Amino acid sequence: MAGHHLILGKLTDYLTGEIVDDTLDERYHQKIARMLIEEKGYLKQEIVSRIRLMVQTSDKKATVPVNFKINLNDKTKMIIKFGPGSLVTRERSLLGISRLLEAYQIPITVITNGEDAHILNAETGKLIGSSLQSIPSKYELEYLTSSAGFQVISKKRIEIESRIVYAYEVDDICPCDDTICRL
Repeated sequence: MAGHHLILGKLTDYLTGEIVDDTLDERYHQKIARMLIEEKGYLKQEIVSRIRLMVQTSDKKATVPVNFKINLNDKTKMIIKFGPGSLVTRERSLLGISRLLEAYQIPITVITNGEDAHILNAETGKLIGSSLQSIPSKYELEYLTSSAGFQVISKKRIEIESRIVYAYEVDDICPCDDTICRL
């Protein structure tokens, strides 16, 4: 069964060199990757892309995509998630992901639709930037996270955040969305 993305051909992934399907969403993924390297000063080895995060409720499991995580000095300091449409409605889910992707609180999150972005301090949930150009450069990220606590997430908090992410990312998806994998 084909997913809900129109495949326009193939293209080469900017970060990995792998051949991937050329979709409108993929074009945004490539745009962001290119911006991180060419404009924001990150090295390719500091960026992990196409992460699959396992989330679960007491009786349901699924994996959800996270486009990028930025690792500096052996810590994930920022995550970036793409999603078409409204950014505000995706902020809470992204905060949950920032508490599930590592054993600690990832300090900075970015939700983008490829044309705009919201940058959040994930420890406080406060909006700290609102545009693609506001995505922190490598040096800005080091400064923003210099006093981050990287607090370990409790087992109870993991349960709560996993349920929140499941509700936002899995329960209300289009039946033909093949980016989410229900297990």
